[in-house]
Amino acid sequence: MCVTPETAFGGAHLTKQEDVGDMKKRVGAFAVALVAVALAAPMFANTNTQKTLDDRVRHELVMLPYFSIFDDLSFRLDGSTVVLSGDVHTPAMRSDAESAVKHVEGVTRVVNNINVLPLSPFDNRIRLAEYRAVFGYSTLYRYAEGPNPSIRIIVDGGRVKLVGVVDSQTDKNIAGIRASGVPGVFSVENDLVVAG
Repeated sequence: MCVTPETAFGGAHLTKQEDVGDMKKRVGAFAVALVAVALAAPMFANTNTQKTLDDRVRHELVMLPYFSIFDDLSFRLDGSTVVLSGDVHTPAMRSDAESAVKHVEGVTRVVNNINVLPLSPFDNRIRLAEYRAVFGYSTLYRYAEGPNPSIRIIVDGGRVKLVGVVDSQTDKNIAGIRASGVPGVFSVENDLVVAG
């Protein structure tokens, strides 16, 4: 059996004029799709750039070598300006956070509103006691695991503040009760947020 171009495709025979018309339709459809993609791209570009800047700043802060469970860092973006805030227990952490964020691509200015907590042996003792009291409880231990614990313990002059995210109202209440039971603590502010 001899195979010819006419019989190779099921016996369908197209003329050159039908081939050219079909090709014009395909090229036209492709051009319309290309224009639609080109017009839609700018709508998403700015959002992705801002999100990327947000992610890069967050990454730099979390990767600080001495960022611990006793520090609370936050930031907000105002265009390409980063405003840092929170509480840290060492003066070096404040300057390290600012230096790390200054070098992020897309950041033009850094406003450093981070509060350095007073250096105090009394507060250091409370920090360790709070850590044992809160994370030594079996249902709360999981919140201390991993490189970025979800509960932070801030101690300032004998006053304790719990910040972060927990899974349930029960966990929030237990953390507050455990933190309040540490001797020498003047007050406990439970600012934990329940996820969901």
